[in-house]
Formats: sequence, C-alpha cells, structure tokens
Amino acid sequence: MSESFDCAKCSESLYGRKYIQTDSGPYCVPCYDNTFANTCAECQQLIGHDSRELFYEDRHFHEGCFRCCRCQRSLADEPFTCQDSELLCNDCYCSAFSSQCSACGETVMPGSRKLEYGGQTWHEHCFLCSGCEQPLGSRSFVPDKGAHYCVPCYENKFAPRCARCSKTLTQGGVTYRDQPWHRECLVCTGCQTPLAGQQFTSRDEDPYCVACFGELFAPKCSSCKRPIVGLGGGKYVSFEDRHWHHNCFSCARCSTSLVGQGFVPDGDQVLCQGCSQAGP
Repeated sequence: MSESFDCAKCSESLYGRKYIQTDSGPYCVPCYDNTFANTCAECQQLIGHDSRELFYEDRHFHEGCFRCCRCQRSLADEPFTCQDSELLCNDCYCSAFSSQCSACGETVMPGSRKLEYGGQTWHEHCFLCSGCEQPLGSRSFVPDKGAHYCVPCYENKFAPRCARCSKTLTQGGVTYRDQPWHRECLVCTGCQTPLAGQQFTSRDEDPYCVACFGELFAPKCSSCKRPIVGLGGGKYVSFEDRHWHHNCFSCARCSTSLVGQGFVPDGDQVLCQGCSQAGP
C-alpha cells in the first residue's frame, strides 16, 4: 500500500496534482493561495502564486493593478509619487500639483531648482533680469511693474543721477535747485567745503558757503569792513554806494543807532542830527 501524500490544509491527495512545498508541508495550489497569498490593495483579490506581485508601503498589488489612479498608466516600471495614498505617475503629479513657470509656461518639475516670488514660480534658468537678461539666481533684484531687474540695471534705468557727477544715487542724497545731488558732491564752489546740512547761497547757480560768498561777492560794511551777507534774516542799510550792518549803522561821534532815524553824511562818516548841528 502506497504512502499518503496529502495537502497540509485540505488533506486532499496531491498525487497527480500541482502543489507547493513549504516548511510546514505541501499545499495544493488553492490552499496555498488562500493561506499565504496577499490581497491586492486595488482589486481586493488574492495575488496568486503565479502572479507578479508588487508592493509599496505595506500595500500589495497585482502587476496589472499597480497603475496611476488618474491616467491608469502602469507604474510597474515607471517613476511615481504617492499623494494622499493615491499613486500618480510623474506626468499626472506634475499636472495636478506642480507649478507652471511664469516665464516659459512649462511645468516646474518636482525636485528641480526654482524660484518663487509674489505667488509666482520660475525655473531657475527662466528668472532673468528684464534689463540685461542674465539669470538673477540668488542675486538681489528690484521688482517694477511686473518686471524684475538686477540692482545695476535698475539703477541705470530708474535711479536718479547726481547733477554734478551724473552717477546714480543709490541712497541718501540732497536736493538743490530741484535736482538730486550726492551729499559729497554738493560742495562750496570756492573752498570745496561740504554744504549738505549747512547754510549756503548761490551765484550764477553755483553754490557757495556763507564765508566764501561774503568774501567773493557780498558788499562790505562801511563801518566794520566785514561782508554783509544778509542770510538768516540779517538786515543792512544802504546809502548811495555804501552799506552798513544794522548794528553798525550808528553815529560816528555818539554811537547812537541811526536805524530808522534821520542822519547826515559827513565825508566817510554818518552823524545823527544832534551831532551834526553841534558842529565839529
């Protein structure tokens, strides 16, 4: 009598039948699949011993079930991405979740180098200066009405230029005669002293400090011989071709102030009426 050779699960004879040997004994094919096969996460059917099985993150799939959830393309030999438990091919993922380059309109692929600004996205090689058309990369830039400029191009195109040296003003500066100047360019025409923040005047559109203007152009006081500049509310008196500071316009004899008073010229001097009537 022959020795029995039965399935370890259903105990049916395996003579003349296909079986699979395991450490726990032989199994007929149906019992083997029911006992050891994984269930496909897509179709919920058993993945038979003769089927190609794929798995991803503890999930098992028939080869034919492992496909993009949108376009149904097989992912067995394709790169893919999992988004909210859904498997997506790269094309579908990019179409659904990737940004479009604001310059070329193409998809900015996941993992590629990109730049984002103001809610827009660019390929790194597409984010160019609107002036020189060179990639901006990580360089500083200035946005202007939808365009983007590197700092040198923006300064050359838009920044004000100094009225003296014609170079751009990148920061600070002062205004003189409604024109921008570098602070270091606004200097006295006479002594080259910086005038920014200082009191100064001009002649023939050239700026002068108070001292140089007084020495070069201002009339001299007939009494103290110093310049009469008249800046900052300074007042003076003129008579014929002579000039006096207010506080210098006084009687040559008694020193009484003659501002607003009658006076009598006496050669190079001026006298009050009292001193004039008193005689020499």
